Amino acid sequence: MVALAWSLGFVIRYDIHPADIPWALVGESLVPVLVIQGFVFWWTGLYRSVWRFASLPDAWNILRAVALGILCIGIALFLYNRMEGIPRTVLILYPVFLVLLLGGPRLANRFLRDHILGMASDSQAQRVLALGAGAAGEMLARDLKSQSDHELVGFLDDKPSLQGAKVRGLPVLGKLTQIPEVARKHRIDLLIVAMPSASNAQMQRVVELCEETGLPFRTLPRMQDLVSGKARFTDLQEVAIEDLLGRDPVHLDRESIGEGLRGRTVFVTGGGGSIGAELCRQVAAYAPARLVILEECEYHLFRTEAELRRHSPGVELVPALTDVRDSQGVEELFRRYRPDVVFHAAAYKHVPLLEDHAREAVRNNVLGTRNVAEAADRHGADKFVLISTDKAVNPTNVMGASKRVAEIFCQNFDARSDTAFVTVRFGNVLDSAGSVIPTFREQIAAGGPVTVTHPEITRYFMTIPEACQLILQAESMGAGGEIFVLEMGEPVAIAYLARQMIRLSGKEPERDIEIRYTGLRPGEKLFEELFYDSEELLATSHAKILLARYRGEDWERLERGLRDLARACEVDEGELRGRLRALVPEFQPVAGDDGEAPGAAAKVVPFRPA
Repeated sequence: MVALAWSLGFVIRYDIHPADIPWALVGESLVPVLVIQGFVFWWTGLYRSVWRFASLPDAWNILRAVALGILCIGIALFLYNRMEGIPRTVLILYPVFLVLLLGGPRLANRFLRDHILGMASDSQAQRVLALGAGAAGEMLARDLKSQSDHELVGFLDDKPSLQGAKVRGLPVLGKLTQIPEVARKHRIDLLIVAMPSASNAQMQRVVELCEETGLPFRTLPRMQDLVSGKARFTDLQEVAIEDLLGRDPVHLDRESIGEGLRGRTVFVTGGGGSIGAELCRQVAAYAPARLVILEECEYHLFRTEAELRRHSPGVELVPALTDVRDSQGVEELFRRYRPDVVFHAAAYKHVPLLEDHAREAVRNNVLGTRNVAEAADRHGADKFVLISTDKAVNPTNVMGASKRVAEIFCQNFDARSDTAFVTVRFGNVLDSAGSVIPTFREQIAAGGPVTVTHPEITRYFMTIPEACQLILQAESMGAGGEIFVLEMGEPVAIAYLARQMIRLSGKEPERDIEIRYTGLRPGEKLFEELFYDSEELLATSHAKILLARYRGEDWERLERGLRDLARACEVDEGELRGRLRALVPEFQPVAGDDGEAPGAAAKVVPFRPA
């Protein structure tokens, strides 16, 4: 192409009269032109571009290479023979012809693949409608052009400025409310939600409209997964229930969190569980000097350690196969490693199961917490963070009452210790082990029925990463004695959750999969609460973390009650429950039934800062 462009420059200069063209000069000057221009092409990487993906960056690279080449050629010829005999017009015509000769074949190749060959395979390609014409939609259009099995028909977007516009040559066909109408009109086979930063309310609205079409729909990965590297942009995936219940990304004061963790020894109990393992991952990202992971389950400990060794090789890991109820084992760990910060995530949490195992609930959730807290105090830990639950508020079950006792102990122990004791309370986390979402997923895979205890039962939800991010933020904010309540948004009806999960699996509730109401289980409430009436809820420096005033207790009475509770664990569960009620007067046990349970419809406190 270089030789052709150089020769054409002379041909046009001499008005296409072959007899007038100095062919000897053309041949003599062509050698340095080929050498110089070829070197410039190699240096600018022009030979490395792939024609089938030719785009604007390639066009810019051609222009750059040609401009640099003609500059070098002009200088070389001037130094060689003062450009004797070389018409100046050739130096103008040559780069024009070279750009056309280099760009033309690439453009023709791209056009042939995208349009001519693409039309031949249209009958097999899925017709795709993109929901969202922003940056994500534009990137989707670019990537789908290179795929023969998908034909992007156009976009839908709610922005007024995009109505009637074109994105990468494809039209914006209307607004998102027109999904069913446009899908029918354009014979769409697949809907792709290209809105990775959409809020849960926006996703719920779009998914409902997609479901009206009866067509399959997919989504791009969420923005936080793209940013963290957990997913690539081209990884289309099914819409998950987390996309509908997920919340806006958490904004953290990473500097203050890092100050409390960087270069220090951090101790995480229950480090193999859903919350504990995610806490370990996030703590490791702040480069602690040492991370001690206490876990009673061998497999969970092995799995967490293996993952952290892969992704955080610079952190010293200490896996400890120990039970928080083993006071001697806990003491030895604290004596050996002297942690600076302790996150206490170890707890039994399954409400109906613990109703029949009150002794184990108390031994783990109360006495285990005391073991770890007292060891932290004896060995000079700076901070101890207790991870609690909304079930500790006006508890109607053993699990909630045991966590409430742990809260009371840590809050009041803070005044008698140099260690700062901080409590963080929140509701359910999505997809944690043993929670409702994995249970529903298994039931749907088995063909149903999906079991819900009550048509009106609701729960608060947040994602595991969000919960752990806010735990770390609360740790950096706490001075000691606080109870931090995480802002949980609006409660979600479990029946709605079941219906949405069935629809997202491609089936219809009640038609394909039955939803069966089984009645409230022992200890279960219709509504959960996040704080007591007596806890004055105050705003903090973080919008998603609120501060609840705690109730002081007589320390001698509390210690006596804990001793009685420990003795009751060796006697019988009847006395044990009585001791729990003595420590937590709000504990009102309820029995499960098929309808309303006494105390189930407890007062719902509006979740607003005082």
